[in-house]
Amino acid sequence: MTVELFAGIPVTDRPAALGWYEKLLGRPPAFLPNDTEAVWELAEHRYVYIEVSPEHAGHAMHTLFLDDLDAFVSEAAARGIQPVTRETYDNGVRKIIYRDPDGNEFGVGGAPQ
Repeated sequence: MTVELFAGIPVTDRPAALGWYEKLLGRPPAFLPNDTEAVWELAEHRYVYIEVSPEHAGHAMHTLFLDDLDAFVSEAAARGIQPVTRETYDNGVRKIIYRDPDGNEFGVGGAPQ
């Protein structure tokens, strides 16, 4: 089975969200399909996008699992993005939660240290 992913995040203010996600992800979007969206390719055929949709903004919840969680958190901090919470589950898996300007949850997780 081939898997492609487009995970959407509703926002109220495209320029504000665009700047925030550029800082979080460390790069500009891969493409801008129109005046209301911006798309980042996280891995081959796996995308996350913002879309102006004020009535739905603030309710998204996404989590990525990364090989090097600590490097991602460090690099995001260097770009001015700080997590709102850090969790460690009983099995040692860690999850770092960020919130964009609308309150959408963008989590990153990783294996135990």
